[in-house]
Amino acid sequence: MERKKVKELLSDPVVGKEVLVKGWVRTRRGNKNISFISLNDGSTINNIQVVADMARFDELRLRDITTGACIAVTGELVESQGQGQSVEINASAIEVYGKCDADTYPLQKKGHSMEFLREHAHLRFRTNTFGAVFRIRHAMAFAIHKYFNDKGFFYLHTPIITGSDAEGAGEMFQVTTLEPGNPPRNEEGAIDYTQDFFGKQTNLTVSGQLEGELGALALGEIYTFGPTFRAENSNTPRHLAEFWMIEPEMAFYDLKDNMDLAEDFLKYLIRYALDNCSDDLKFLNSMIDKGLLERLNFVVSNEFVRLTYTEAVDILTSAEKKWEFPVGWGRDLQAEHERYLVEEHFKRPVILIDYPREIKAFYMKQNDDGKTVKAMDVLFPGIGEIIGGSQREEDYERLIGRIRELGLPEKDLWWYLETRKFGTAPHSGFGLGFERMILFMTGMSNIRDVIPFPRTPRNAEF
Repeated sequence: MERKKVKELLSDPVVGKEVLVKGWVRTRRGNKNISFISLNDGSTINNIQVVADMARFDELRLRDITTGACIAVTGELVESQGQGQSVEINASAIEVYGKCDADTYPLQKKGHSMEFLREHAHLRFRTNTFGAVFRIRHAMAFAIHKYFNDKGFFYLHTPIITGSDAEGAGEMFQVTTLEPGNPPRNEEGAIDYTQDFFGKQTNLTVSGQLEGELGALALGEIYTFGPTFRAENSNTPRHLAEFWMIEPEMAFYDLKDNMDLAEDFLKYLIRYALDNCSDDLKFLNSMIDKGLLERLNFVVSNEFVRLTYTEAVDILTSAEKKWEFPVGWGRDLQAEHERYLVEEHFKRPVILIDYPREIKAFYMKQNDDGKTVKAMDVLFPGIGEIIGGSQREEDYERLIGRIRELGLPEKDLWWYLETRKFGTAPHSGFGLGFERMILFMTGMSNIRDVIPFPRTPRNAEF
C-alpha cells in the first residue's frame, strides 16, 4: 500500500478508506482497553490521531510506542469521535521502526527553552516550533526563486571562495592548504601565498554582489542566493558567521527602480507565506509572537514611506526621546533609530536613501552634492534594516578614485574596474539577508533559531 502523508489525509480525507501512514509519536495516552497515539510526519504542523483497540494488539509490543518512537500504521480512516480533529485512524496493524528510550529522550512532552533546543539541534526539528520555522524557510526559498524566475531574472552562482572583499570590512574567513604551524615564507618573512592552493590569499565570500554585477552587465537581470560568511566576533541574537543572502543585480535600473523592486519583492514573499503557510503562521502567532500575523499584514497592506537619510536625521534629532546611541548627520543609524521611524513616527515600512558617502561602501554611486551616495535601506517593524542596496557607481574615474581614497587593493579588483571601461551601464542592486527575513516571517527572536545549524563564535556543533 502506498504511504499517505498526514497533510494529505487531513486536507482531503477519504473516510472509510484503508490508509498507511508513517511518522514519529508525539504522545500516547489511554487505558487498558484503548490507546490514542498522536502521530506527526513533518508534512504539516498538525498531528493525526491513531486509535488502537488494545484487544487487537500485543501489549508488550505497544509498550515500544512511546514519545519519539518511529512507527508505521495501517488502518481505516474514520470520522473522529472526539474533539480536536475531524478524522482519525482505526489501527489494524502497527510496526515499530525505531524505539525511543523514554528515560533518555531529551524532548519529553513539556516546554523547552530555545537554548536547550539549540544544544539539541539534531532533534529540534521534531518540535512544533521548529517544524513550523523550517517549513516556512523552505516556502520562502521556493518563493524567492519563483519570484525572480517569473520576472525573467537569471540565477547566477557566484563563488564561495574568493580573492576579493566585497564590503571592504576585512572580516573574512581565510581558506588555505598551507601548514598552519610552519607555512612557507618569502624573503621579507611574510607568508608566501604563491605556494598556496590558489597561488594567492583567498577567503570565504562575504557577498556575491561584485560577481553578480558582472552577470547583470551582460544578462540584464540576475540574482544570487547562496551562503555568505563573516568572521565577525558578534555574539548577538542578530548575527551569524554563516548565513544566506539574496542579491539581485539589474542593468539599467536607477535608485527608484531598485526601491520599487525591493518593495514588490518583500510584499510578494509575505503574501506567499500568508497564502501557503497559514497553519504554521497561526501556530507561531499563538505560541511565539502574538503580533506576528498583524505585522505581516501591516507590511503587505501599506505603501513604504521613502525619505532621505538627512530627513530621517532631522526627525530623529527633534524626537523627544532618549537614545542609547547618539544621532547626528554622518553617523550610521542604529536599530533603535530605524525602528522608531517605522513603528512610532511613520507607522509604516520605510526606505531611506542618500546616505553620507563616508559610511557606505566604495561601489555606491556618488550624488552630485559630493557628500551622499545613492544608497537605500529598507526598514521593517521589529527588526530595523532588512534590505541594503544602492545604485552602483558606473563611472570609471569616480569608482577608482573612491577605491584609492579608501586604500582598497586595486590589483584585486582589476576585473571589476574593467566592466566600467568596456560598455559600462547604469545598474543597481540590493542584498536581503535570508535569515533576517525568516526572523521577520516567523516572529522568532534569535537568528540562531531560523537556520538549521547555526554557526556563531565558538560554536560549530552538528
